[in-house]
This record gives sequence, C-alpha cells and structure tokens, in this order.
Amino acid sequence: MAIQEDDFKRVISHAKEYGFVFQSSEIYDGLSAVYDYAQQGVALKNNIKDYWWRAMVQMNNHIVGIDSAIFMHPTIWKASGHIDAFNDPLIDNKDSKKRYRADVLIEDHVAKIEAKIEKELAKAAKRFGDAFDPEQYKATNERVAGYVASSKNILARMGDALTAEDLQGVKSLIEELGIVCPISGSANWTDVKQFNLMFGTKIGASADTAMDLYLRPETAQGIFVNFLNVQKTGRMKIPFGIAQIGKAFRNEIVARQFIFRQREFEQMELQFFVRPGTQKEWYEKWKETRMKWHYSLGFSPDNYRFHDHDKLAHYADAAADIEFKFPFGFKELEGIHSRTDFDLSSHEKYSGKKLQFFDPELNESYVPYVVETSIGVDRMFLAIFSKALEEETLENGSTRTVLKLPAVLAPTKAAILPLVKKDGLSELAQSIFEELQWDFAVSYDEKDAVGRRYRRQDALGTPFCITVDHQTKEDQTVTIRHRDTMAQERVAISELSQIIDRAVNVKHWLQKMK
Repeated sequence: MAIQEDDFKRVISHAKEYGFVFQSSEIYDGLSAVYDYAQQGVALKNNIKDYWWRAMVQMNNHIVGIDSAIFMHPTIWKASGHIDAFNDPLIDNKDSKKRYRADVLIEDHVAKIEAKIEKELAKAAKRFGDAFDPEQYKATNERVAGYVASSKNILARMGDALTAEDLQGVKSLIEELGIVCPISGSANWTDVKQFNLMFGTKIGASADTAMDLYLRPETAQGIFVNFLNVQKTGRMKIPFGIAQIGKAFRNEIVARQFIFRQREFEQMELQFFVRPGTQKEWYEKWKETRMKWHYSLGFSPDNYRFHDHDKLAHYADAAADIEFKFPFGFKELEGIHSRTDFDLSSHEKYSGKKLQFFDPELNESYVPYVVETSIGVDRMFLAIFSKALEEETLENGSTRTVLKLPAVLAPTKAAILPLVKKDGLSELAQSIFEELQWDFAVSYDEKDAVGRRYRRQDALGTPFCITVDHQTKEDQTVTIRHRDTMAQERVAISELSQIIDRAVNVKHWLQKMK
C-alpha cells in the first residue's frame, strides 16, 4: 500500500512539475477538489475528448452530438429524481471531526481484502508458473475463496442497505467490520445521514424575482429534454444515440484522490435510444464496444475489469462499471447503464409534453428505452497519465522518467532539436518545425545539451525527438529518436510527416476496435 501511495504522489508531483495539472487558485492557497489543466494537460485532455468523439459520433452514422446548457429549468431535476434522491451517505468521526462517505469507507475495506487476494495470486503464480489458473485458484484455495466470499458478501449487504435506505444498517456494517477513522484510528462514529450533492444558484435581475436553479450534476438530462428536437430535426430512427461532452458540478463533501473526484468535472456521455424489450441486448453490445475502445489505447487488459452494481439506481434495470487499476486500486472509470424509459417518461409527466417515437415498423408510438455510457474525462486523464508514468533503470545504471502516453493522445507529437545553436542548424530546424506544425502539434527546443532535452521530452510524453545536426545540411537527413525504446534512426526530412502520421493518426488507433 505504501508503494502505491508513493506512486500516486509521484503522479501528482509530475503533473504539476511538467505543466499538466495545477491546483486551482493556488496563489490564494487553492480551492479544495478544484483543479486547472495547464498547457500540457489541456492538450492531453482535448485529445482524449477528440478520441472519444471520433469513436462515438464520427464513426457512427446513427449517433449525433449536442452541447446543452449548464443552466436548466429547475423542474428538470425534480423529474430526474435528483432533488429527492441525489444523495451521499455521510458519517462523521467524533474524535477526528472528519467526515467520510460511508459507502466509500466500506469499499476501501473491501479493497484491502482484494489486495490480499492479489498478493496470494501473485505468490501462487510465481510458484506454479505458466500452468497457473487464477480463477481456478480463487475457487479452490480455501483462504483465497474465503476472501472472495467475504468481499462479495460485504458489498451485497451494503448494496441492500443503501437500496432500502437503511442508514442504520450501513452504520452497523461499518461497526461490525471494525472500520476506524484513518486520522484518529477510532471507531467513534455518528449516525449515517444523507447529503444532497447539487449546487444551488439563482438567475434573475433582482433578488426579489430571481429563480432558484441548480448547476447540473450530470449532462444526461440535457440530452433527454432535447430528445424530440434532435429526433425530428435529424430525422433519426430508433435505434439512435445522442452524445455530449460537458461540465457537471457536485458538492462532494469527501472529495479526494487528486482529479479522481472533483467538484467541477467533465463528462463524455452517450444516451442510446432503443425499442423497449431490446435494451438488454444493446446494454451488452455497448459494454463490449466501450471495453474495446479502452483496449485500443494499448494498456494491458489486466488494468480493466467489469463490476456489476450491487445497488441499482432507481432508473436502471442493469448497470455495470468499467473499473481501472489506478495507483490507489481498482475504481470506476466508466458507467454503462440500462436506464429503461424512466427519464423520458418522467419528463413527459412533469412537462406535460409527449416524448415518444412513432415506429413505422410496428405502426405504433412508444417512449424509447435508453442505454447510457458515461465516462469522466478527468478520470480518463488520470487513468492514462498514471499508467503511462514510468521510472526506468537503463543499462548504464542511470534512470529516466518517461511518460509513455499513447502517441495518439500525446500533447506534442514531435520535438525538433537543433544539435547546436550555430552553423545554421537553428534555422534549418526552425524550417522543419514550421512545415510539420501544419499537420501535427510539434515543439521546438534548443536550450541545454541534447541529452537533457531528450529527458525533458520523455517526461512530457513526446513520442519523437528529431535532431538536426551538421549532416542534415549535407544530405537532408535527421536523427529521429523513439521515446519508448530510445532507438535512433537516420531518415530523410521528406519522410518525417509519414513516420509521425503512422504513429499518431486516430484512424490507425481506432481500427484496433475492429
């Protein structure tokens, strides 16, 4: 656990030192759980959003995009259930005076059990070698099987208690498991209470006439209330989807783990409208499709897993998370939900307007069912960034810090480096930079020794370094260095664009999904 904590501290430190993420309002001592994306971070974040948008919208002729407003009519949140049911179960420790999410305390306890399982599996894999079957071992080894059963039982009991809104049952489970406050070490807990997460605000010219509003806690409702507008103007036929990338706001009392849980965050969501009765089929299809999208970025499948919800939301008949192995353990990265017809039916009821689709094949109108995929941009950023950051020991005993970002997402695709700032090399390097920047995000760097510049670009995640030297003047060739292998090769200037494009073109990466 200490190693994981050190790894996470290294991630946070690297993000600031190299211009990816800053604490918001830092010169005023910061604002808790609010962050700014810096010059490198905003480029990486935009590339993540572009990669998602192209896969979801550009490559699907039955999916379109919208950008709905953050301010929405307050009755929308009554219809969606957010006013009555958008709560977190909170518990205070009387000794430390610290407040925690009760469900997260229980999930962290389960995470410790899962860490024991992973440790046992690692030991067994070392002992049995290639013949080792982890699933069989989990089922047949008495100790490991006990851990697995215990973690499942705890999550099931928590899910049942939360579904029944049995807050005393949640507290009893915390006490039974012997969960203590991480600060005080005591189990002196208050009762569990529900806390609504929405930010309130007002709109209007004067205090007397101002209307009470909420900052949207999710982007999905902006899609639902525009369902009929999009369907009619786009002449869309079921099944079809509406995608959106946008900001959402939640008054997280226990915000933590850097950008994993923030008060202001960004979501990439798809609401896919289907014929009633087909939702489970589409739910399974989207689970498969979304996991392929994650795999396309090249990280090991061992970093991902599905987790079926123990507690279903009031609107869902099926729900699963794609969890990612962050430095602090497996946590939710993306949610996939079969939302039934709850949202559209509820908005019909509260607005008095019909939100139905006339199906010419069935010759009838109905309220479509919805399958949702929802991923946090910030969590995706953290997943990619933390998994890409590596400390390598080289053959000569030295070390290097390298950010092995998928080349398609890297903020800068290539750095142009003149070997020295004289003999016309700077001018030649500048001309290569100016030509490449028409097609790629490239940088120019002539400060410090070339080896030090290589290390700087490694830490920024730049896939290629292109060095211009005296031979370049003679034969129009340059040295191109590959970030991940540090291999260097001599290539013609005229080949650079093609070499970079092969490595960073979205098309080549998304084709892996097929």
